[in-house]
Amino acid sequence: MSSFKSILAAFSFLFLTAHSGFTQTKKLEQEARSAMLAATRFMVEKASVNGGYVAHYLPDFSRRWGELEGFKTQVWVQDPGTVSMGNVFLDAYKATGDEYYYTAAEKVASALIWGQLPEGGWNYMIDFAGDRSLKHWYNTIGKNAWGFEEYYYYYGTSTFDDSNTSGPASFLLRLYLQKMDSKYKPAIDKAIQLIIDSQYPLGGWPQRFPLKDNHPKNGKEDYSAYYTFNDEVISGNIDFLIQCYINLGEERFLDPIRRGMNFYLITQQGNPQGGWGQQYNMDLQVAHARSYEPPALMPGFTYTHVLLLMKYYQLTGDRKFLARIPDAIQWLESCRLPAEKSLGGTRTHATFIEIGTNKGLYAHRKGTGVRDGHYWWDYDDNNLLAHYGGKTNINIQFLKDEYQRVNALSAEEATRNSPLKAGMIKDGTLPQTQFQTTSSSGMVPDDTIVSGIIKALDQDRWLVKHIQISRPYSVLPDGSEMNTAKLSDENGKGIVDSSEQQYISTREYEKNMGLLIRYLKK
Repeated sequence: MSSFKSILAAFSFLFLTAHSGFTQTKKLEQEARSAMLAATRFMVEKASVNGGYVAHYLPDFSRRWGELEGFKTQVWVQDPGTVSMGNVFLDAYKATGDEYYYTAAEKVASALIWGQLPEGGWNYMIDFAGDRSLKHWYNTIGKNAWGFEEYYYYYGTSTFDDSNTSGPASFLLRLYLQKMDSKYKPAIDKAIQLIIDSQYPLGGWPQRFPLKDNHPKNGKEDYSAYYTFNDEVISGNIDFLIQCYINLGEERFLDPIRRGMNFYLITQQGNPQGGWGQQYNMDLQVAHARSYEPPALMPGFTYTHVLLLMKYYQLTGDRKFLARIPDAIQWLESCRLPAEKSLGGTRTHATFIEIGTNKGLYAHRKGTGVRDGHYWWDYDDNNLLAHYGGKTNINIQFLKDEYQRVNALSAEEATRNSPLKAGMIKDGTLPQTQFQTTSSSGMVPDDTIVSGIIKALDQDRWLVKHIQISRPYSVLPDGSEMNTAKLSDENGKGIVDSSEQQYISTREYEKNMGLLIRYLKK
């Protein structure tokens, strides 16, 4: 009898302990849901402008920053900003089923559709005060942001840089597929048509479209018409068209997808320098773009392109995408930094490699702003340009291992899960359910991290300190204009606000929401 009582007591203890843990977990989940909703209401109802966002705000909203400082009437398209916020809202809607998040995503869509340009794409930012205000921004803040040369001129055209067109188009496609709401289809169709129309016959894309050559600088042609790999211009457009093919099923997407993939093969350089540059002129020569971007080959882009070629083999089963990967790897081996220039073994390559000599090219700058600033490059690896990075780290062994693995796959094995293969969905699942989410993948936080995120919420805001900000636009007594780029030293190293000033952070909101979403879905 005594033994039975002991067993019963032990069982009761275990039951109560498990029940207590279950209750605590449920309570924390509810607190997480409440924190998510409170933070989202603040961002939607206090921080947004007509449904759009920038990266950082002063708590009183008197100043705000995207990639540069913006007017109160402006929102930034690129991440962290309007598109990334919209995707977080959809992730939260999927995790919780709360319609508030869907409504928040619809407001993002309204902002993007308002800012969609006539040809179907987007600029870096949207100004709800119209072109008059936006041109004033370019003539004050934009043209004086030293180092941010993509903002020096008002083009009035769509940009593919930083996925500024494929990103919002992808978000609108995702929102459309959520409830098959036809009101979003016209904006998606316009964006699709722009991406198709702007593709060059050889398969690459320019940085901007429609094409313009009205901003020559220092005697060289405007680089916005060049074939551009930089900042996911070409790869972003290909990925978006693949997503369209998966979800809309239109075979017309296959030709631009395949031509885009083939462009990587066309632009790989001949041996012994079998790498890639980041932009090419109309003669397919590696070209100079911004003042700190020489016409050079780039180990970082070569690494990325090798991985993309392996991906394209697994999408198509065509071994031509693997054929010259060994040449690229051989070139990466040939231009390694010597040990004494590797910064203690932390860097393997120069960011830029000179065509022909295989020597590292290093960018530098001096001055204080657009009026007296100067960029140049040479062979000297001292005083490197900090905002671009003069040296990089390439994991060649990983490329070798991945190449061996993928090369060993037969075409049938490689393409087993390829979305480009007809009939890939065989279980009756609607293709519209295949859309991949964003912040729903990654580390799942434990209870301690979740509790910390919830406690960090300050008046329904997640605040940060010590970020990089800019000086307000101003005209100096001598008539010159202040440098409006975010603060940095002469070499371009960012200078953060060292005070205790707090800032509302879109990036912090997105990070914390992503963690809480994954916690709820675990």
